[in-house]
Order: sequence, then structure tokens, then C-alpha cells
Amino acid sequence: MEEMNRLDLLQGSGCGSERQRGRNNKNNGRFEKMNINGIGTTGHPAWQSARKAQQNMAGKSFVAQVNNVAGTPKVYNIFSDEDMLWTGGNGTGLSYYLKYAEDSTEDDPKIIAKGVDENGDEFEKTIHINEINPKSATVVEMRALEAHMGVKKLGGFTSLPMEAGAMGLNDRTDFMDMFQKQIGDMKLLLQKKTAAYYQYSMQAYWDFMNKK
Repeated sequence: MEEMNRLDLLQGSGCGSERQRGRNNKNNGRFEKMNINGIGTTGHPAWQSARKAQQNMAGKSFVAQVNNVAGTPKVYNIFSDEDMLWTGGNGTGLSYYLKYAEDSTEDDPKIIAKGVDENGDEFEKTIHINEINPKSATVVEMRALEAHMGVKKLGGFTSLPMEAGAMGLNDRTDFMDMFQKQIGDMKLLLQKKTAAYYQYSMQAYWDFMNKK
């Protein structure tokens, strides 16, 4: 395996293969003071001040997400094996590759995740795609689902929200709530294209759940 040190790693990075898929078909966040006429102390309409405060709060939330990931080690290992669906890791040091299990079938697709966790301990898990619940999932399960479904990745790296880059091997979270928060932050920051992408990505996982 090859060790990587990526200072720009935020969400977690990796690469994938499509070969195997065929096998299984400045107010610091405060509202400005309003006078009786609804005009803030700076002379701007109060609604503009309120919106600016919301944007600042969203900006702080976004920066906090970046700092949370940026504060973790930026070292992960790249594993390689035949017929991999994906290989990579995230800012915690969690590193692994994904490939279909030998006994994987179209009705019961199974993916093997093998690598090292955020503590450097080796692991191997068999993930049953049909059993994944995006409302209570690990980042490894969601990466496996992403690879199996072929969800388009933002920047070619990931379809998952930024906060997923700070998750350890066994951490579970509601990814649908995480998507909603990311979309809301992007809209407040006027990042319409990024918000639209996360909306597309979230819908892909909703569609997966609705087909169960």
C-alpha cells in the first residue's frame, strides 16, 4: 500500500472502477439592532441584516466543518487489489478498499471493505447493500452504497457531505439529516450549484430507501 499525505483532504478522497459493477447489474452571526422604523443601526433594511447574519452563521458552520476535518491527521493509505470498486480514505486516517464479495449476487449484493481504521488497526467487513439504512449508517457503508449505485461524485471524490470526512470506522449518523444541513448551508452561502449537487445526491439515496 502507498501512504498519502493530502493537506487539501476535506471530505475524504479516493478513486474507483466501473469494471465490477457489471457483475451485479462581519456581525459575527448576531442580528443587528433594529430601530422602530425597521432599519438596522448601519442604515440597511432589517431583513438584509438578518439575511447577512444567517449567511455568516452558515459560513461559520461551513468553516467549522472544514476545521473539524482539517484538525484530524491528513494521512491515509491507498490499498490496491483486483477488481476494486473504490479505494481511499478520509482525514481520520481511516483507509480501505471496496470490492464485490465472491458470493455477491444481483438479489443480494455484498461488498467487502478491507483496510485500517482511524487507530491503525486492520479490519475487514462484509456489507450487505440491501441492509444499508442511510438514516443510520457508517461512512464505509455509504461509500459501498455510493460505489454500488454509481452515484456521481462531487469533484470526482465523493457524493457525501463534508462532515463524513471526520467519521471513524464505526461512527453512525443520519446521512439524510447531514445532507439537509449541507444543502441549507450552501444555499445561505449562495452556492447554488453545490446545493443543487447535494440535493441530487440526497435524492439518489432517498430513491434507494424508497425501493426497499
